[in-house]
Amino acid sequence: MTNAVNIAASGSNGGTIVSSWTTAGRPASPVNGQMGFNTTLGYPEWYSSAASVWIAFFSTPTYSASYLVVAGGGGGGGNIGGGGGAGGLLTGSITLTVGTTYTATVGAGSSGGNAHNYGTQGGNSSFTGVTTCIGGGGGGYAETVAINGVAGGSGGGAGSLIDTGTNDASGGAGTSGQGNRGGNVTNSARGGPGGGGAGAAGGDVTGDPAGNGGIGIASSITGSSVYYAGGGGGGGYPGNGGSGGSGGGGAGGNPTNGTGTAGTANTGGGGGGGAGGAAPGGNGAGGGSGVVIISVPTSSYSGTTTGSPTVTTSGGSTIIKFTSSGTYTA
Repeated sequence: MTNAVNIAASGSNGGTIVSSWTTAGRPASPVNGQMGFNTTLGYPEWYSSAASVWIAFFSTPTYSASYLVVAGGGGGGGNIGGGGGAGGLLTGSITLTVGTTYTATVGAGSSGGNAHNYGTQGGNSSFTGVTTCIGGGGGGYAETVAINGVAGGSGGGAGSLIDTGTNDASGGAGTSGQGNRGGNVTNSARGGPGGGGAGAAGGDVTGDPAGNGGIGIASSITGSSVYYAGGGGGGGYPGNGGSGGSGGGGAGGNPTNGTGTAGTANTGGGGGGGAGGAAPGGNGAGGGSGVVIISVPTSSYSGTTTGSPTVTTSGGSTIIKFTSSGTYTA
């Protein structure tokens, strides 16, 4: 069978006869729109160069894409505050339908808590057809008792204590499949626990050293390995603050500077907790904004987007990175 498409009149009713082939005998080098009758399958089909597949006449062409969706990170709590939880993270593959418009929503980073206040929760991120990623939970703070962290994609770390006393508090819960819990505080501890990350729970605290933020997860969707969704470190008192988790988590504040370090933008990292010390205590820092990244075969990339994503190539893939909300038409 050649690549030519033969159409001939057949009978007085004006019907036509097109080329036919078996599945095994399809044209070796088809061109876009080439059509024929597949005798193996029993129906006519045409070739889509965009999807690099043969498509039944009654079917809509599709192709596979990879995705990474990360929500905004939570803010650190104030005054010996827990680190903010990382934004929820999901990665996998999805089937895109040619001609359909898909919406990417990128969650905003949160604000940190001032003295005696929670950090706020990060914004949710989503991509059409993918489960919504939940924003990171805010860190707890210190009062005369320790205050629990807030649930989220990953949970915020609990706050610690201002005064010596027996009091335990729990980190916020993470969302199943998206992140981990924040760190807990026990046994009259003083440093703030870490916020949860996509790859591990936030560091628990049982004494003066503050807890570190939970590690994030590395993804190579852009062509190189990058960590996303690390938890924020807990605020220090009387020692230094905890370190942020790999994946954009901010460090906890030290008694000398008070305020924690913000999570890195477009990683979903949690913000660092505020330190204790001089009244009224240090402020927690805000979490980093989220990101949505889609990788499609370059042969299938439509070039139709809104929202000004960054578009790059790696190997045979085109990568569409949304740092703010927008759309892609497959």
